[in-house]
Order: sequence, then C-alpha cells, then structure tokens
Amino acid sequence: MPYKILVVDDEPDLELLVRQRFRKQIREKEFEFVFAHNGLEALEKLQQDRTIDIVLSDINMPVMDGLTLLSKINEINPVLKAVIVSAYGDMENIRTAMNRGAFDFLTKPIDFQDFEITLNKTLQQLLTLKQALKARDQLMAIQQELSIATRIQQSILPRTFPPFPHRKEFDIFAEMIPAREVGGDFYDFFLIDDDRLGFVIADVSGKGVPAAIYMAVSRTLLKAAASNGLSAGECLQRVNQMLCAEGDTAMFVTVFYGILHTRTGGVEYCNGGHNPPYLLRADGGAAPLETTGDMVLGIMGNMEYGTKRITLRPGDGLFLYTDGVTEAVDGAGDFFSDERLCQLLQQSNSSPLTEIVQGVINEVKRFSTGVPQSDDITVLALRYLQQ
Repeated sequence: MPYKILVVDDEPDLELLVRQRFRKQIREKEFEFVFAHNGLEALEKLQQDRTIDIVLSDINMPVMDGLTLLSKINEINPVLKAVIVSAYGDMENIRTAMNRGAFDFLTKPIDFQDFEITLNKTLQQLLTLKQALKARDQLMAIQQELSIATRIQQSILPRTFPPFPHRKEFDIFAEMIPAREVGGDFYDFFLIDDDRLGFVIADVSGKGVPAAIYMAVSRTLLKAAASNGLSAGECLQRVNQMLCAEGDTAMFVTVFYGILHTRTGGVEYCNGGHNPPYLLRADGGAAPLETTGDMVLGIMGNMEYGTKRITLRPGDGLFLYTDGVTEAVDGAGDFFSDERLCQLLQQSNSSPLTEIVQGVINEVKRFSTGVPQSDDITVLALRYLQQ
C-alpha cells in the first residue's frame, strides 16, 4: 500500500512538478499524491480520507493559510506528520509552524532533492510512530494479563552486559526493580554511530499497565528521535511534541538523556524534570550534575529543551537513578535521601559498575526492610575508560 501525501499549495504548476519528479515512485506505487489549493480544501480532503500519512503545506495561501491548517490537523489525526514550506529566511513563520507541531520544513524555491530527503525522513519517523502506537495497542489488549505484560516490559530493556564487548572506551551497567508486576521506569542505551553512545533513564507517572504502555511508547519515540542525530535537547523536544500530540494529559514522563562522545569523553545532555545524575570523578568525588532546568515530557507541547555539556576524564562516570532510590522509606517513614546516596557513591566510587549499581539497590532494600516497595527502583551507571 503506497504512502499517501497531501500537497497543499496554491501554485498551479506544483502538481505537475511533483508528479514529474516522483513519477517512478508513483508508477511503482510507493507514493500516492493528493493535492489541495488552500487549507480549507486540505481539511476537507483529510476528513474524507483518513489514510493520508503526510501533509506538505505552504504557509501563505488564500482562504486558509498553512499555520491555521497546522493547528487543526491534530484534531483530525494526531498521527499525521506535517512538513511546511516557507520563503527562505522567514524564520518567524517557520518557528511558529514548528511550535504548532510541524515535523520539518522546506524553503522556496523548493529543491526537489531536499524535498525527497525530507519526505523519506518524515516517512521513517511516521513508521516509527506507528510501530510505537501498535506496541501501545498490543499492551492495552492484555491489561488483564499482567504476567505477560511483565515479560514484555522486561524484554524491552537491555539486559545483556557488557552490551558492547568490542567497545573499550566505556563501560555501562543498569538494573530495574519494578514496584509492581509492571512498572513505569525505563532505561536504555544504544550506539547512535561509531563515535556516540546514547543513554537514558526515565520515570513515567503512575504504576502498573498504563505506566508500562506509556513507557513503551516514550522509549520507542526517544530512540527514533535520537537516531536522527539530534542534540540531547532537540531530541527531548521532539519526543515531548509527539507525546503531547497523543493528547493524554493524565500522564507524563521525567527523562534524562545523554550522549557520550566516545573519542573525547564529552557528554551532552538534557534533563526533562528528572533527578539530577551524580558525576563520579576518578579521584573519588561525587556530586549532582548541573541540571538543564527543563520540564517533564508529555504536558506542554510547545516547550523548548536545552543542552549542556561536560567532559569526562578517563575513569570518570555518571550515576543515573529514579526517585524510587532516594524516596524509599524505612519503618519510621524517613527517606533514603540524596545525602545518603551521595555518601554511598563516594564510598564505592572506584568499584566496578556492577558493584556500584547492585550495592545501591541492596542498600535501599536494607534501608526499607519490612516496608513494601512503593516505587520502581531503576539505576544506570556509565564510566568513560579511555580517549
């Protein structure tokens, strides 16, 4: 079945140019193009045909402009991806369009090679989103089968260590202890390319199957955004936009996402409302990492997310965790606390990562002896080994 693209532009020659440029894909039924001459006509076509995948729209048009069209697209189909076309240098309108949910933009006069690249990139993102939604629907269908959902969730998280035995520049280890059969925390790590390692830890609001569903969607969207080579802040901004497009304001997720540059030890990161990780220095020091001050994901779709950078020296590391660690309580109702965690990390800083992670988890369990675990406990530790 071909991907269906709606092109919205009031220039009469554009339809002929598009059909000519993509004649091979049209003939081989890879693409099917539909055309409209203004935003109102486009809305009518979208309402009549729910199989349209992408909208490519000019901004300046009669009857209804492209920005107004963008604001209405999500009401019809939140999965639709929109690419806007604007005059070169019209950054104000382009910025407005991106804030209203546009996935990407092109400038006039249209470069059809750039058009094709943008189209393919958008289709790849759309495919990833549909896979995430399919995963969500599959999980929703087995809400009563918590034991099955548990195995699905555990299979989503990387559990083979060392994960990249051929890579000697870094070491990484992680573990999650869910509070119920299915939890809302997750961690992940993946090679973006030969020189960059992406790593993430996150905590979804709520517990049980709904949190696990949201976790699966969030993780898939983040990994897809990261694969596009975006900065840490741009990545979380893209994921936030997609989560907000889903419209489920009852849930949100805190996320810390970092990118280790394996050749230099440089780390760029963005913190979306998550607990600040600890920076573990090779000399034994442990201190919270400076936050970027960004908001949790899934509440406000027009938020911008920043990126900060640090450099790890050989032997330095990062310790990421969720609030199930520091907010674990003992029989007297006292928290495990950030202070206790910091002291523990200073004492075990030079230990292998497996011992650091398991040592923290064991200490939290010992601290909370006799008290039911009320939140997921998730920990990820990373160490830079050499330049």
